[in-house]
Amino acid sequence: MTESDYMDRALFLAARGRGRTSPNPMVGAVVVAPDGVIVGQGFHARAGKPHAEVQALGMAGGRARGATLYCTLEPCCHQGRTGPCAPRIVEAGIVRVVAATVDPNPVVDGRGITYLRSQGVDVEVGLREAAAVRLNQPFFTLTREGRPFVILKAATSLDGCIARTPGERTELTSAAANRHAHGVRAEVDAIGVGVGTILCDDPLLTARGVYREEPLIRVIFDRRLRTPLSARVLSTRDAGPVMIVTEAAAAARADVRQPLEDRGAEIEVARDGSFGAALERLAARQVGSLVLEGGAAVHASAWDEGLVDYVRLYVTPHIIGPDGLKLLDGRRFSSAALVEQHVEALGPDVLIEGYVHGPR
Repeated sequence: MTESDYMDRALFLAARGRGRTSPNPMVGAVVVAPDGVIVGQGFHARAGKPHAEVQALGMAGGRARGATLYCTLEPCCHQGRTGPCAPRIVEAGIVRVVAATVDPNPVVDGRGITYLRSQGVDVEVGLREAAAVRLNQPFFTLTREGRPFVILKAATSLDGCIARTPGERTELTSAAANRHAHGVRAEVDAIGVGVGTILCDDPLLTARGVYREEPLIRVIFDRRLRTPLSARVLSTRDAGPVMIVTEAAAAARADVRQPLEDRGAEIEVARDGSFGAALERLAARQVGSLVLEGGAAVHASAWDEGLVDYVRLYVTPHIIGPDGLKLLDGRRFSSAALVEQHVEALGPDVLIEGYVHGPR
């Protein structure tokens, strides 16, 4: 096996924590003896549980002495919910560490590497770095930019429409596409819609037909607190919290705010009416990934402020016609321009997805 093979194994292990580690990153680690045999491996299963390096070292035991540790993220050197990994690596007798990328967390950010080198451990950084960053885009975005990684999700007709007319509920996707969309909901931190979608579609915003281990945060972007007390999403709080992000003027109206809070809604007050300000409130709650399901106004706000990181389109064979409501109407957008584009057939529909600017 090559060094890339060992790191690919670590990346594979890391992905086993998908949907469970937030706000922590997914991390995998592999311990390789001098003769090339893998003697230990592990992954971070969820926040508060042992880190990948500790699991891998535990499996390796005494065979870790003189070995190389391959890990998808720089080993930590600070005391969090669990102890620091870097000292344990030294104690185990590891002589070389190959890390895919530096941990951008300000309490780490190269300090783990510096510590290991100060203890005589040979450290190399950068092997399969792009893959490691891609795996943990929500963690990198939340840490570096102070906001969630935003996935714009929409179902469109063949002629690029999301509805027959503004405010009209228009069902487009097939059962296969719906199953895929619910599978995505099982992996992200939060799903968000504008209040217009609540008023028009009255969605549940739950992950159905799939297993989800952690609660799903449901977010309603509602500047004027127009969310009705009868909204179905308020009856599903066993699936996760319901957050309504609003502005100060609306939040100050106790006659509107208090009944919503009595129904279990958590009111978050943004500093202004921008989408970026709303995302700040989600970041304060450690939301690392957000699927933005609409409607048109919320999609447009996120796009206009340059806050869409990834686009996931379910293109259906329907034709709505020239009077239909277009996705990102009047804005420069083409699915062909998406970076690292992926196309997949889902029954009669086609999934087209990719980064707006690429992983970063």
